[in-house]
Amino acid sequence: MSKTICIIGGGYVGLPLAVAFAEYFPVIVLTKTKTHAQELSNGMDRTQAFSAEELRRNPIIFTSDISDASEANVYIVTVPTPIYDDYTPDLSPVEDATKSVASVLKKDDIVIYESTVFIGCTEDFCVPLLEKGSGLSFNKDFFCGFSPERINPSDTERTIHTVVKIVAGSTPHVTEQMKEMYGKIIHAGLHIAPSIKVAEASKLIENIQRDVNIALMNELSPLFKSVGINTNDVIDAASTKWNFQPYRPGLVGGHCIGVDPYYMLYNGEKQNVPLPLITLARKTNNAMSNYVVDSTLALLQQHGIEPSRATILMLGITFKENCPDIRNSQSARIFYDLKAAVKTMELCDPIADPQEVNRVYGMQPIPMAHLKSKRYDAVIITVAHSLYKTLDIQKLLFKEDGVIIDLKGLLPLAKSSFTL
Repeated sequence: MSKTICIIGGGYVGLPLAVAFAEYFPVIVLTKTKTHAQELSNGMDRTQAFSAEELRRNPIIFTSDISDASEANVYIVTVPTPIYDDYTPDLSPVEDATKSVASVLKKDDIVIYESTVFIGCTEDFCVPLLEKGSGLSFNKDFFCGFSPERINPSDTERTIHTVVKIVAGSTPHVTEQMKEMYGKIIHAGLHIAPSIKVAEASKLIENIQRDVNIALMNELSPLFKSVGINTNDVIDAASTKWNFQPYRPGLVGGHCIGVDPYYMLYNGEKQNVPLPLITLARKTNNAMSNYVVDSTLALLQQHGIEPSRATILMLGITFKENCPDIRNSQSARIFYDLKAAVKTMELCDPIADPQEVNRVYGMQPIPMAHLKSKRYDAVIITVAHSLYKTLDIQKLLFKEDGVIIDLKGLLPLAKSSFTL
């Protein structure tokens, strides 16, 4: 194949693709800003997934100007797909990326979407934009494909090479070309979906299944606590049965599990098909931050600490451990709600970019080194960063019997005042 690949988006999804494809094809990465393109050119990766040496191992052009990618013949869209405040899909990043591609689209080019979207989005929303912007006809002059991303940030075992990839083209010939392209970098094998819509739906239910199962555990956790048993002990016991899946209770944030269900709910609304289980799971998981806040305030009072005079430290703002991604952080909800009820609320997260945390959430994280001289009435562990294991969390408390809220099981059970 004589292909030049342009990847739109240089983040958690686009960058691993670019590094992998650069072993075999000329690769151009289109980013949103000149600053980001320059950072990547200098070997600096905001996602902390690649070193400068890895980014420079094979030539990759990083740019914020779509005209630099006008010679590409395969365009892969990997931009985020967030939601609005009313939980409806925010397709503005996909729309902007699609319009950019349309401005340079040529005959026989292929546009592949890896961004998570609702069922039918590629053909019903993106294709008309490509046709309008390029003046070309779909499946005659240009073609499309869908290959849902399965990137797991900070996971060094399940890399892009070791996870099966789903591919689907708008024609059998395009599917064959996608097989040849992705087959070079995906060592775990490919699954050929019969249509783009099937591939779109498969991505959604991967994360919806997890959301629903975590919601079940989140629903049961307060009940188990009320009868004096530990949720993880129950799960460990149940896991001895061969077909039990050990989902754990916890905060559900990030760019996938806490977002993707709303894209399926959008389909349900458009098709007038009720999806009550998915809806309830979302409500249950979104309510966990309130449960943590209420439990923290109650524990303070039980320990003779008036909440309005309390100082609290929260450890973690990213959506998962050892990953700098702060999108859709449920920890942020906990922080804000407690800040309104206590005297002092502080945050420490050595993995997150402090400037990004301040820009997105208006918080000023304190460095871990400053904790040596700090003391608190309560400490809340919301993310189990490996670096936190170097802390003596008990010494961060004013009193030995102070409140420790351990949402991630970082500490032995006996050292925690509250766990999920």
